[in-house]
Amino acid sequence: MKKIAIIYTVRPVLESFAPALEKKLDEKVTFHHLLDDFLASDPGDTGIFTTSNLNRLFNDVKNCEATQADLIVVTCSTLSPYIPLIQPFITVPVIAIDDAMVKKAVRIGSDITVLATASSTVGPTVSKIMKEAEAKGKIVQISSSFDETAYDAMKNGDLKMHDSLVLQRVKEVKDSDVIVLAQASMSHLVEDAEKISCIPVVGSIDLCHDSIVEMIKELS
Repeated sequence: MKKIAIIYTVRPVLESFAPALEKKLDEKVTFHHLLDDFLASDPGDTGIFTTSNLNRLFNDVKNCEATQADLIVVTCSTLSPYIPLIQPFITVPVIAIDDAMVKKAVRIGSDITVLATASSTVGPTVSKIMKEAEAKGKIVQISSSFDETAYDAMKNGDLKMHDSLVLQRVKEVKDSDVIVLAQASMSHLVEDAEKISCIPVVGSIDLCHDSIVEMIKELS
């Protein structure tokens, strides 16, 4: 039986990610879960991802590797830029939550709006989109905004308020080719956001799930 180790920084994603993934998999797998909220909250508070945070993330990934996992998934977009730095020291594949999302956003259009609820996510997501566009030889224009009131509501368990605030941001988006909901905790709003905006919307979880399913098939 294959093993998947998953790193989380927010509890709502911890509670929903694996059950939804399990429904898509063609085979039974064992899940190992690691919640480290500090890796999202500290960069949000300080505005920087420190060397200490990088070391902490490295230790988290190594701890996942020690479970004898066949695949490691990191579900926080704030952490995504640092996965390539860590991967050479890990003996199993490491998937970042927003890999597939970013590729799809660049494929859809050139005028891209990034919405987030944590300021620490905006920079990494924009940078990743720019690198993907450069790799594809495509020029993109990116606008971004964040609403930390929504992030605070989610941390306090008020998901209704979180969702309402995010969708209000969506209503404000005009003349964009695609809206990127930058965090996994926003992914469940993709359908509602598309109805409100009449603009293609991408979120990370479903696309990441599809990547994991393909990876597990390859490993099998």
